[in-house]
Amino acid sequence: MGMIERTELLGEVNRALQRNRVVALIGPRQCGKTTLARQIVSPDSPNYFDLENPVSLARLDEPMTALQDLHGIIVIDEVQRRPDLFPILRVLVDREPLPARFLILGSASPALLRQSSESLAGRITIITMSGFSLEEVGLEHQGKHWQRGTFPRSYLANNDNESFEWRRDFVLTFLERDVPQFGVQIPSTSLFRFWSVLAHYHGQIWNVAETARTLNIGETTARRYMDLLQDLFMVRQLQPWYANLSKRQVKSSKLYFRDSGLLHYLLGIKSEGELALHPRMGASWEGYVIEEIIKSARPDEVYFWSTYSGAELDLLLIRNQQRIGVECKRKDAPKLTPSMRTAMRDLELDKLVVVYPGSQPYSLAEGIDVMPLAKAIGKDGIP
Repeated sequence: MGMIERTELLGEVNRALQRNRVVALIGPRQCGKTTLARQIVSPDSPNYFDLENPVSLARLDEPMTALQDLHGIIVIDEVQRRPDLFPILRVLVDREPLPARFLILGSASPALLRQSSESLAGRITIITMSGFSLEEVGLEHQGKHWQRGTFPRSYLANNDNESFEWRRDFVLTFLERDVPQFGVQIPSTSLFRFWSVLAHYHGQIWNVAETARTLNIGETTARRYMDLLQDLFMVRQLQPWYANLSKRQVKSSKLYFRDSGLLHYLLGIKSEGELALHPRMGASWEGYVIEEIIKSARPDEVYFWSTYSGAELDLLLIRNQQRIGVECKRKDAPKLTPSMRTAMRDLELDKLVVVYPGSQPYSLAEGIDVMPLAKAIGKDGIP
């Protein structure tokens, strides 16, 4: 198993630590947060606290005493295990002159780490991290990356079977150990069934009533399960863009798994060959492209767009007051469609990019270009 350098992300964290007093690096479990943090502060340093380590927990029995005399950068890993630390961090980072800055690592969204946003408002920079991006692993490894997903241990496994087994163990640990850490009392079997059903909604409008009926649970319960999986970075609910247009527009969210490897595990897909023959292959490709585009483009806002008359757009990126549309087509040679023209006109797009699995870029019309994924996430692709 090799190592993949994450130079750009490491630089982003270091720059954020120079600007702000607290930097929160958040993302799913096992996405590489700890590995990155240990390149900034050695795990043997007194400035490193791993809250899954009993020794670190014992050192923080009296947190003010343990932290107030330290200098430099202090790392607190898995901070969600000790939410009582946030008010103490606020006191420590308000000192003048400032002797220390904090890098805190968490496995949940700011919504779930609510105390951090409340206690450290104006003092914290939040960086969201995922597993390996396609740019990090190398564009030539796109097939393997799509099939195995982004988690380092899944991607770097010696073979497909080991990768699949790692994802199985990850799901089990996530359900039985990680979820209860947030005080959520949901039977692991119930959440697993819900998660498995969601795999069949990937790339579709999520019908909460239908899901609830399938599992014989209430709609409120289904929404609570969905919110939890979203807060823990397992799924993305892509919200619809709708404006005051004459067309009737879809106003329900669209569901995507944030990691293609976990989607493939829940669908029972073990290899690139099986993926190529699976009926959900097209939906999987769409979700994979969307996640890679979002990682690369870093937009201010993301949406999808759909009308009841059939016009649609897989992804609408808004960045620097520009509107960029993205269509994901698992075809050899995508052609211009009436839906693309409608999206360009009605959404007043600055540009529309059609991402496909081929190798050659070409133009369909003014402002509408077809690009391989490798080019779309490159310097000359989506701005």
